[in-house]
This record gives sequence, structure tokens and C-alpha cells, in this order.
Amino acid sequence: MSLRGAIFDVDGVLVDSPHERAWRDTLQHLMEGEWRDLLLQTGYRPERFTTAVYQEYVAGKPRLSGAQAALEYFGIPDAAERARRYAELKQQEVVRLIEQGQFTAFDDALRFLLALKAAGFKVAAASSSKNAPLFLTQIDLYRFMQEQGLDYDFIRPGTTLLTIFDANVTGRDFAQGKPHPEIFLTAARELELPPEACVVIEDASSGVQAAKAGGMLAIGVARLNDAALLEAAGADLVVTSLDEVDVAALTEGRLQRRTVRL
Repeated sequence: MSLRGAIFDVDGVLVDSPHERAWRDTLQHLMEGEWRDLLLQTGYRPERFTTAVYQEYVAGKPRLSGAQAALEYFGIPDAAERARRYAELKQQEVVRLIEQGQFTAFDDALRFLLALKAAGFKVAAASSSKNAPLFLTQIDLYRFMQEQGLDYDFIRPGTTLLTIFDANVTGRDFAQGKPHPEIFLTAARELELPPEACVVIEDASSGVQAAKAGGMLAIGVARLNDAALLEAAGADLVVTSLDEVDVAALTEGRLQRRTVRL
């Protein structure tokens, strides 16, 4: 079956979000404040909360699940009970950072998204993050198009990244979080496409696993030197930039890298 839909994760794929920073800083503040009596009982040290830890245990998961997974990784007792407090404070911190404009859109992702849209793909945003709409409404695609020297007749003044999507499955509460495929199956359904006609673009191993569990193809975006992790999760193609993906081949149902002509 030919591919007709593309489902994009948001954090780490479309935008360089402050989520990782917020998770890390919030836990440090807790461990140095409210939970300082736990320091000697755990394996927590600020420098141990690396990008690799974030990608493997937190990224792509619903907020409470990610909070609990991080606390369990560091051996913090009563992780399930403490996760709610951690998640609540992290949310306050990430909203503060977003409102300060502490994020950027990935140019390669916007170019790829627009090229797919022009090629006739239906596109969806699918993220467990309740903050995703805050990002998507702040990214001006008309200005981006002008800056990049692009020309698409479906982009007009005032067109934001949020308005370009044919389906928006972000910030919803699902019974099952990634790596369960519910969020992506919902996106495919709202695009009115069968799962096998969709490709998912993800940067987290849990997201890749969710795509494959839903019967979809998966492109892993290894922006953090984590190609091996995405490959192990089952990604059909792993790239460091979405500029590497051959859009023409994708319209024919094939995942491959662009051929560079010298």
C-alpha cells in the first residue's frame, strides 16, 4: 500500500523543546530542597541525568509515566507517589520556559513537513505532551517560507504550524501511553487512513515502538547521537536530519535516503 499520511511527534522532532531541561532542573531542585533527605538513599546526582537517560526513560511518555520512570531510574523511594509532585513542578517550569521563548523549530523538519504536504500527504501532529499546542501556535510558517526562499500556495500570512495539520492529536489523555500505539492509531483514524498507509516520525525509542506496534512505518530522527537506540526500537529508517529523507521515494511507499549528486 502506498503511503498517504505522515504523523509527527512534536518534542525533539518539530521543535527543540525545553522539556529535557525542565525535567532535569526540576528534579535537581527537589533533591536539593523538599527531598534532600533522600540524597544518601539514592543513586541520584545531577550529572547522572544525561540526555541518554532522558531519551530512554522519559522522552515520548505521558507526563506521569515519564516522571515515575525517572524517579525509579535514580532509585528514589515511593516513586509512584512522588511522581505526581515531580510532574506538577516540571509542568510549571516548562510552561515558564516556553512562554519565555526558550525553544526553536527544527528547519529540516519544517522543510520536510511542507514538502510532504505539497506532495499530497495528509499530516498529523501526535504528542502526549499537553504543551505541544503552545509550541505549534508560535511557529509562523509564512515567515519561515519567506526566510527559506520557498513557495507553497497553501501557506499564507498567519499560517502557523498548528493550522497546517489535517489532524491534531496532542495533549489528550489516552488510556495507554507510548510504547502502546493508541495515540498513533487515533491519528491515523482522524486522517481517515489505515495505519499501514502512514509513516510516523519520532525521536524517542518509545515512540518508534508505538509506531511499529500500530503497524506503521517509522522514521527515527537521531538528533542526540542515539541512532543505535532508535534502530534497536525498530525504526525502518534512521536519519540525523529529515533533509536526508527522499520525499519522492516516500510518495511511492519507500523509505530511503536522498541520493546526493556531486
